Amino acid sequence: MMVVVRFSSQGRPVWGADGKKLLPAGDRLPQRLADGHPQPVTSRQARAILATLVFFWGIFSWQIYGQQVPKADPAVWKVGLGRVDITPTEPIWLAGYAARNKPSEGVLAPLFAKALLLEDFEGNRGLILTLDLIGFRENVTEELTRLIHERLGLKREQVLICFSHTHTGPVVSLGPVSGYTIDDPNRAVIEAYTRELIVKIADAAQAAAANLWPASIRWGTGVCSFAMNRREFTDRGVRIGVNPRGYVDRSVPVLRVMAEDGTTGAILFGYACHNTTLTGQHYQISGDYAGFAQMELEEVLPGLQAMFVTGCAGDVNPYPRGEVEHARQHGASLAAAVREVLNGDMQPVRGPLKVAYERIDLPLQKFDQEQLQAMAKGPDYVAGNARRMLELLQKGEVLPTSFAAPFAVWQFGADLTLVALPAEVVSDYAILLDSALGHLRLWIAAYCNEMFGYIPSAKVLAEGGYECRGVYIGPGFFAPETEEVIAAKVRDLAAKLGREVPTSWHR
Repeated sequence: MMVVVRFSSQGRPVWGADGKKLLPAGDRLPQRLADGHPQPVTSRQARAILATLVFFWGIFSWQIYGQQVPKADPAVWKVGLGRVDITPTEPIWLAGYAARNKPSEGVLAPLFAKALLLEDFEGNRGLILTLDLIGFRENVTEELTRLIHERLGLKREQVLICFSHTHTGPVVSLGPVSGYTIDDPNRAVIEAYTRELIVKIADAAQAAAANLWPASIRWGTGVCSFAMNRREFTDRGVRIGVNPRGYVDRSVPVLRVMAEDGTTGAILFGYACHNTTLTGQHYQISGDYAGFAQMELEEVLPGLQAMFVTGCAGDVNPYPRGEVEHARQHGASLAAAVREVLNGDMQPVRGPLKVAYERIDLPLQKFDQEQLQAMAKGPDYVAGNARRMLELLQKGEVLPTSFAAPFAVWQFGADLTLVALPAEVVSDYAILLDSALGHLRLWIAAYCNEMFGYIPSAKVLAEGGYECRGVYIGPGFFAPETEEVIAAKVRDLAAKLGREVPTSWHR
């Protein structure tokens, strides 16, 4: 048997007389076959050529089809940590109590900004910032997230800012400061501190991004008991006091970040209680109970970065309160609750990480001039807002009908949904969103991203009291239907990210 083979010296394939390809161009053949002319090949040579082709095709097929490309593990994360001391270095006006009449006097405990950068198995990133601050407005948030975007490329929805809401930390503001009687020199101190603060927080975020290490994440929930509903009912209405029968969310959610060797690198933990153990009579800087809890955890577990997130605490105060020792005790109690969770069974948190962020219009109540005039003669927390609205009417301006507020949801695979509400949200929202989203694998945080006022429930609005004061950086009182708007939007964001939400829920 004779087979005719043509081989091209220009690198073209080798072809048989029947048009079927036998060898790729460039294979080592005897020189006599490389002159571009048909050459006779014996049947033994043809069989050898075919056997060689079959052999190499088998190896190629095994490499392509036989070997399985390792799949990325959703349980493996890359994590980076950063922190920076943000304690003011000179006397500064403290936030939270309008009755204060002088700047701070020394430091009881330092304040920190801490960063946790998460990257999932698909490369999706999210940055969590926890700040020992009462909070700040939209313009400060915009400056901070803009700088982080310039340095790290993170989009707005990839950055979550969580305030501890300490009332013994500095006022943070760019521009006018409302709600406090502060002269120009002290305003200048606040402005300078705020501009330096923005850079420091971005530095912490950049440090986190610069050193990523493989990690696993687990989460669990504990309980702590010092939170007390503060809406005390009296013959003269609702006042800030003590209401033992009132609802509070005493859960302690804990997110644990562990290195490959099993050591704990970071803990993100939360509690739904105002950070107000220390009152307006205290002028020393500190992070209050939340700061003390973080300090204790970091002392007990060397090398750990502890980070605090506030829950729905708009109508909740620590109990008891008023003394530094109370703040230390509450911090120790919360740290003990976190350690108990760490010592128990915690559930894995896997990717992918999906995030959503959206500003939504929250409806405001409508009042005529006569109603506002009556409100302007009422309690200070209502009167100030009413007077601002009257001033707008006197100028011929139209009162706003809504207030745009930021809401965020982070979805960790099918294992955990983190809801981040802005401002001072009352505890009823924990019940509302628990029903709207389903009870399991859910963390509801508040005091996130921006501070602008109190967000009451329809129930609280019907009862009255301090938490009904509405927007405290501008005109407006939130309407009862606000809770419906929030629940619907959060359900929508969570569902789009993949959480299974209940088809029916209690409103």
